[in-house]
Amino acid sequence: MNEQENTRLVMQAYDKFKQGDIPGLMNLMSDDIEWILDRSENVPFSGARHGKAEVGQFFSELDQSQQPLQFEPQEFIAQGDKVVALGHYSWKVKQTDQVFESDWAEVFTVRDGKIARFREYADTAAGDRAYRAS
Repeated sequence: MNEQENTRLVMQAYDKFKQGDIPGLMNLMSDDIEWILDRSENVPFSGARHGKAEVGQFFSELDQSQQPLQFEPQEFIAQGDKVVALGHYSWKVKQTDQVFESDWAEVFTVRDGKIARFREYADTAAGDRAYRAS
């Protein structure tokens, strides 16, 4: 796949996520996907996941923990097998009723027409504070 096709795949993944079509999103991933967020002490779904089963668990935990208020990929940059998406999100933590937001960068690696790796860079301190608030 070329850079344009890789970018279209990542944009399709975001569309599926925003529509709540997690099975459709999972179909865009390789069986051995790596899914990495920085580990945060109070955020239950943070850390690294490997394989579709663990990534599916990530989305289940995310849905149980947070409500999306805003999720906007704003810019895409592709080179080789990498696609970087820049955006902004706002979430409400269900347990604490606290809202947090962050700009983010998410790096995707595409292999054989599937998303093989995901790595998010965001303000983990903001999320951690929202989970700790009482």
